[in-house]
Parts: sequence; structure tokens; C-alpha cells
Amino acid sequence: MDTPAPLRIFLIRHARPLVSKKGLFNSAAARQYISDYDAAQVEEFVLAHEAIPYKQITKVHCSTLVRAQLTAKAIFGEEVQLIIDGNFREFERKVFSLPWLRLPIKLWLVAARILWFLGFNSRGIETFKQARARARTAASQLATEAKKETIAVLVAHGLLNYFILRELKRMGWQQTIKEGSGFVSVNVVERQ
Repeated sequence: MDTPAPLRIFLIRHARPLVSKKGLFNSAAARQYISDYDAAQVEEFVLAHEAIPYKQITKVHCSTLVRAQLTAKAIFGEEVQLIIDGNFREFERKVFSLPWLRLPIKLWLVAARILWFLGFNSRGIETFKQARARARTAASQLATEAKKETIAVLVAHGLLNYFILRELKRMGWQQTIKEGSGFVSVNVVERQ
């Protein structure tokens, strides 16, 4: 008797957005960078990943943010059905206001994220606790899809994908491909 194929979930991070990180930013410029990043087109890339069964994939879950949708279309073609869902958007970021300070954008983003993790930088945006709860919901959505279709694919964001992956492992899924959180990285979990 043949063993049924395992259920699989593919978590793919979006491609690199076309937005400049050069120079020093004050807080207003750092906030503008985040807006630009969220609206940016993505650089051209080729992804021919041996683990992805391209012909079997007719729908892809993705974020409401354009970089995820553009990446999904670039990987799976214009014909793929995008299931766009706010549960799959990236964890929000907010730059704190220190107008006299000029820093590289990476420092602004890291500082904003650390303060947000600690609960000090979430006024007006979802808290870290709310974001983790959303990642749990997203993981359940993907698990349900995989049980129904045998394959679920998400093209979303680095931090969100990390927390979805953690939740799927907690639910008993086993990671079979581990590529980290770089642009266009592919992580896969399976379950019998």
C-alpha cells in the first residue's frame, strides 16, 4: 500500500524592494522610508527552486502589501490566483520621534523593532502580542489549506513567516527545508 504524500506548506519571503537605503535619515525621512518600502516595486529575480511543484500550484496566499503580490506573480506567473489576506501582512513598524538624530536606516528600523518587541513602541499600531496572535491565526489558515489541498503556499514577509513557522512547528509540522529569512528564501514544513 502506498503511503500518501505528505502535506506541505511553503513559506516564501518577498523579493528585495526597490528603495534606497543610502545615507543618513532623520526620523521623518525614516518614516518616509517605511512608507516607500511598503509601496515599492521589487527587483527582478529568478527563482527556480527544485522543491516547489510549480505545476501543482494554482493559488498562492499573500500579504496585502504589493511587494508580496509582485513576488508571488513573478514566481508563479500571472495566471496564479492570489488569496490576498490582511492576516499575512508584515508586523507593523513605527519610527519614534527624535528629529535631531540622523542615523542609517537600518539602525532606525532595528531600534524601532526592539522597542516594539519590548512593548514601548506600539501606540497606534498592533502590539507584539496582537501580531503573534495574528501569526497563530495565519498558521492555522495555512494548515487548513494544506489539509484540504495537500499544498499551501504563502508569499509574505520575513518576521511574519518566522512566527508562522514557529507556530506550525508547535502544531506538529516538521521543517524539511530551512533557508532563513533572506529575500526570496523558501522554508517548507511537512506533515503526514
